[in-house]
Order: sequence, then structure tokens, then C-alpha cells
Amino acid sequence: MNKPLPIGIDDFKKLRDYDSFYVDKTSLIKELLDNRNEVTLFMRPRRFGKTLSLSMLKYFFEKVFDKSGKEEDTGC
Repeated sequence: MNKPLPIGIDDFKKLRDYDSFYVDKTSLIKELLDNRNEVTLFMRPRRFGKTLSLSMLKYFFEKVFDKSGKEEDTGC
């Protein structure tokens, strides 16, 4: 099975839609919820997945609604 490498993809939904490889960082969500910090600083080297991690958090916590007010499935 040849999956594409997600080079240059920084949107979690796109990454899932393209069925690309992804290093699972969902434990980050648990860590953030357990710490209950008011502010969290993400310090990582360049090209280490900061934007993609924040995109994952966005899709995990955000609710999206259509024009009629019905909640849409983000697929994530």
C-alpha cells in the first residue's frame, strides 16, 4: 500500500481526505485537557508539525453548522 507523504499539507482535514501518513498526536489533546493551563506555548523546531497539531485541535474542538443550524460532520 503506497500512501502519499503529506509534504506541505498543514490542514488536518486535507491530510485525512488524502489518506496520507500521519504521526498520531491525539495524546496532545489529553495532555492539554489534563494540564488545565490558561495558556500553552508550543515550542518546536521548524517543520515539526506545530501548524498541523493546531489544525487537529481545531477540528477536534470546533463544531460546524450548516445554514439551517444543523451540525455538520467534519469527518475528523
